[in-house]
Amino acid sequence: MERFGFSGDARQPVVLTIPGLNNSGPDHWQSLWEGKRGDCERVDLGSWASPNRNAWVTRLDAAIREANGPVILAAHSLGCMAVAWWGALQSQAYGWPVTGALLVAPPDCDRMETPETIGGFGPTPRAQLPFPSILVGSRDDPYIFFERAHSIGKNWGSQFVDAGYAGHINAQSGLGDWQFGQSLLERLIDNAQEQASAMRQMRPALPMAQQDRSSKAPRPTLHP
Repeated sequence: MERFGFSGDARQPVVLTIPGLNNSGPDHWQSLWEGKRGDCERVDLGSWASPNRNAWVTRLDAAIREANGPVILAAHSLGCMAVAWWGALQSQAYGWPVTGALLVAPPDCDRMETPETIGGFGPTPRAQLPFPSILVGSRDDPYIFFERAHSIGKNWGSQFVDAGYAGHINAQSGLGDWQFGQSLLERLIDNAQEQASAMRQMRPALPMAQQDRSSKAPRPTLHP
């Protein structure tokens, strides 16, 4: 598999949407993005009402591999935990094939009162994610305290974004196609393309031996 940004690769990243418990309905921003944007595809994690961590991570891994190119993940709720576990269990080079992730309203799977349905996704991984990421938290999310969301984002190495009082940032939040969220997604896409362009410009000037080691280039960073 070729690396995004190498050998003249100018492909647009595919955005894989990853819903949470019980999937995302037709009024959810993920569903609306899939209908209105041309770059979004849903990952069918299966067993939406009774999720299993290992099964979800396996299906996510298969979807990423099938994309055969640069991938950006747009996850909501429990889908964020599937992404975090994928990042912790896989050994991808930093920023490839997943070039970024938008992580929206992850639940706290470590609380004593966490429902058994999602408790199997805990303990929450603490390892830094192997790709740039943005974590969006709401101040009145019923499934996680705002400070806890911020702490998780810090552990994952994510840029944290305060969504204000937006509930669980789902269809009940009345966000429609969530233009603010799309602006964050575009930031991740732009970042991936900038890094790809930089690597393409660097490649011709590198000796062959250094080109083979180009995956050790500095990690990409998000611009504020």
